[in-house]
Amino acid sequence: MTAPDSSARAHWLSVLANAAFPELEMQWRKRVPLAPSYVWLKKPEHGAVLVRGRAGREGGQFNLGEMTVTRCSLQLADGRIGIAYVPGRNKRHAAIAAQVDALLQGSDNLAGAARIIVDVLSDSFARNRAEIAARTRETAVDFTMVVGG
Repeated sequence: MTAPDSSARAHWLSVLANAAFPELEMQWRKRVPLAPSYVWLKKPEHGAVLVRGRAGREGGQFNLGEMTVTRCSLQLADGRIGIAYVPGRNKRHAAIAAQVDALLQGSDNLAGAARIIVDVLSDSFARNRAEIAARTRETAVDFTMVVGG
């Protein structure tokens, strides 16, 4: 069991949390047909987190509002601990994300399958963002301000 690099773990936790649940579940079933055994440290539960915003790039932070999240933590039979915080109220999404998190902390075949899951989801997310950016550029308007004209 190896300790993951904190930036790598932050990346995969973000990918798992922001993944479209149907795609995450499909990849999970495809790549990990027999889920590892685990015990719940904290079963999936709903809660709220405070979302902070910033006015502009340099502006001060402000409280934007609350957002519903589902969180859980579990421990695999070999001792690896997985956690998940996902937006919304989908307990299954949180459970799968926590299992993938735990698997990614190892070096066995299941860890390799979990890495593939994160890579596929990350690529899909990047493609979606690129498509949205392209559509946004198509509708961009360039404003010019004339003073004293």
